[in-house]
Amino acid sequence: MLSGRAETPTQSTILRLVRDEGPLSRVELGARLGVSRTTVAAEVGRLVELGLAQDAGPAASRGGRRSTMVDLDPGLRFVGIELGATSMRVAVTDGRLGVLARASTPKADIRRGPEPVLAEAIDVTRKLLAEQGVDRPAGVGIGVPGPVDFHGGVPVSPPIMPGWDGYPVRDALSRELGTPVLLDNDVNVMALGEQHTGVARSVDDFLFVKIGTGIGCGIVVQRHLYRGADGCAGDIGHIRIEPGGPVCACGNVGCLEAFFGGAALARDATAAARAGRSSVLADLLAGREALSAEDVGSALGAGDAVALDLVRVGGRRVGSVLASLVSFFNPGLIVIGGGVSRLGHPLLAEIRSVIYRQSLPLATGNLPVVLSELGDDAGVVGAARLISDAVYAAE
Repeated sequence: MLSGRAETPTQSTILRLVRDEGPLSRVELGARLGVSRTTVAAEVGRLVELGLAQDAGPAASRGGRRSTMVDLDPGLRFVGIELGATSMRVAVTDGRLGVLARASTPKADIRRGPEPVLAEAIDVTRKLLAEQGVDRPAGVGIGVPGPVDFHGGVPVSPPIMPGWDGYPVRDALSRELGTPVLLDNDVNVMALGEQHTGVARSVDDFLFVKIGTGIGCGIVVQRHLYRGADGCAGDIGHIRIEPGGPVCACGNVGCLEAFFGGAALARDATAAARAGRSSVLADLLAGREALSAEDVGSALGAGDAVALDLVRVGGRRVGSVLASLVSFFNPGLIVIGGGVSRLGHPLLAEIRSVIYRQSLPLATGNLPVVLSELGDDAGVVGAARLISDAVYAAE
């Protein structure tokens, strides 16, 4: 049973190296850290006592006495929770953040408020842990679809999360599950997931753009997540792109999110179906109150011109905002994720086209703009990465 966290910077570095690179010998660790074999032995011994690491047998012979391999404790478990506006995903990972078990609730509704939503998340978490034979994980990371006071562990005036403002999400989960918990914005944890095991694994500076019900951007600078002075960096969905236009969930008008994203796309597709502009969308709407972004994807797959136009116009708007960010930030990669990214190449092509057309050639000459390859695992792996960084870090 795990009894602690890393106590020294050397222990912290050992844990992160083994997490990210796999088992390493004590000789390799000593060389990487610039410390003696005696120091490595002492620090690894303490990590074994804490239930964080283990000796994993002899290393390959290089002549002379064989070194001992160091690995993470095989019983180490983390939990990642991603709450979306209309979905909930939970995963249990090992110490290296490989997903061992996962569960999802695709029709969840964040607007129900914190008590029922978190109660459901706790119930799903406990069931997954029980299936894995785990009494208590090393820690839990959770992402929510709104601005977060990271140090306070609470959402702050989240536009699409009524009733969540100031709610002690971190402390409530920690109390119920009996383990350390960290809370962050959902797009930040997705960026961490992409960095850990996705297409951004070898990139120092990148943007992760989530297009779901709303739109947000995770910013990674020199391999560190950038949250800004108050934790709301990357809230690009509320950048005003037109002085007029639809009213946004934040109360302003003309925001990017008011024009595009899952909610806006569903609204515009429903209007097109009711106006008779698309027989395909009208057929999908038959007997229902409204369409969804998934319905637009179905219409797109059927070759519907109206659905294609909605996606292209939205992609151009997103691309225009990102072109400004490219000129300002000069990232090495842009990753597009979130539920609406499942619209695929038509959306990606428009975003790319606008970025490459509107940004300077120096900033885009070596700038890949790609879809996330992690799918639904980006958020839960990133949430597990968030809490593992804390457990593996010395106080």
